[in-house]
Amino acid sequence: MLQHFLRLFLVLALLAAAKSVAEEGKLFVTSQPILVVGTFFLAVIVVVVEILIPRKSLQALAGVFFGLAVGMLVAYCLNLVVDIFVSAFFPTGLPMVENSVAAIAATKFMLGIISCYYCISFVLQTKDDIRFVIPYVEFAKQLKGERPILLDTSVIIDGRIAEICDTGIIDQPLIVPRFVLQELQTVADSSDKLKRVRGRRGLDILNGLQTNTRVEVQIHEPEFTKEEAGEPVDSKLLTLAQKINGRVATNDYNLNKLGKVRGVDIININDLANALKPVALPGEALTVKIIKPGEEGGQGVGYLDDGTMVVVDNGRESIGQVVEIAVTSMLQTSAGRMIFGRIDGADSGGQSSPRGARRRPPQK
Repeated sequence: MLQHFLRLFLVLALLAAAKSVAEEGKLFVTSQPILVVGTFFLAVIVVVVEILIPRKSLQALAGVFFGLAVGMLVAYCLNLVVDIFVSAFFPTGLPMVENSVAAIAATKFMLGIISCYYCISFVLQTKDDIRFVIPYVEFAKQLKGERPILLDTSVIIDGRIAEICDTGIIDQPLIVPRFVLQELQTVADSSDKLKRVRGRRGLDILNGLQTNTRVEVQIHEPEFTKEEAGEPVDSKLLTLAQKINGRVATNDYNLNKLGKVRGVDIININDLANALKPVALPGEALTVKIIKPGEEGGQGVGYLDDGTMVVVDNGRESIGQVVEIAVTSMLQTSAGRMIFGRIDGADSGGQSSPRGARRRPPQK
């Protein structure tokens, strides 16, 4: 509603200005109706253009004003050069100078337009580098850290990024592109129960990150070309990382390899975990539901709520049951982690834990 009043004010203000100018007779168009009608159409065009551009960019507007200011400064300096040139080669009083006043004024005017055009174009094309030339001038929102970190779907569902943020070692903003959020919602609405649980877990993790005061989380709406918009999610994520000079956090093995090929810095959560102590220690007790047989004879396979595969010796006969196992070893690679264990005691029975697995300290 306020926007409509603002547009109406613009039309009325332009009409009032046109009427005032016509009454004073300062324009070539002395007919007041023609001037008023022309001004009205001009106001309509301005409002239509404003409506057709619903998403205004403060960054682009700041770039235009900064480029215009620099262009006017350059034009002023060029006008001084023109005056010096005329004074040096055509002394005052020559008929040539008197007859060429209009030409000199037109030259200055054109130099001003060209200077403003080139300066605005230069600033808009190099707006991300302006802050390195002029330290306190920047057209983007000042963010924590230097390079933002883009999150993909797998790393959000994994959940360990939230624990990493709780440590306070990340001061860069975390960027969640809109298409990643849509993919996460699609997984949460899947007809497959396991995918649905993982998707909802990812949404819970993302909500926890947004409420975490130690880190800044942004939902980013990227602008892609038609060709880029048709790319897969992983390719669009890497393209966005290249555009904003960011890094991608993931535990997807294929995305990790593709990012290295395209020259994008990848933060692999699995590599980070591989550099730290293992999460599950030998002898630790886990409660897990076995859902399918393993590749080897007698093995059963279950999954933690973050997607970690648990291979259970002699667990084939317990498929569909919740059992208590003792961890024997864990394999951690860039492609993910696998936990190996054996059934420890009788079947625990009952329903599975809401967290997917319960851990107890190893018994002495």
